[in-house]
Amino acid sequence: MDLVEPQQELPTWTFLTNHAHVLIAIQRNPELRQRDISHAVGITIGAVQRIIDDLERGGYVTRERIGRRNTYKIEADRPLRHPLENNHTVDELLNTLRA
Repeated sequence: MDLVEPQQELPTWTFLTNHAHVLIAIQRNPELRQRDISHAVGITIGAVQRIIDDLERGGYVTRERIGRRNTYKIEADRPLRHPLENNHTVDELLNTLRA
């Protein structure tokens, strides 16, 4: 008799926040539409808009309107926000996770 292992369900949590996922998507393609970021991260377009607004207010991202599209620039020298990581920069995080 073959023993078949039950299929494991994927966990519902991840190690990185949606804010980090949005930054990674922007790093990979600064001209992505918010709809494409939404699809890549797996969140709603409204959530992407709120996260980009947070990142802009925090000085982590700047947005430039070119025609009908936005282009994003990551301010990579900014420190990470949590006290456990604030001696590291966004650039260090993104370089570690670079595809």
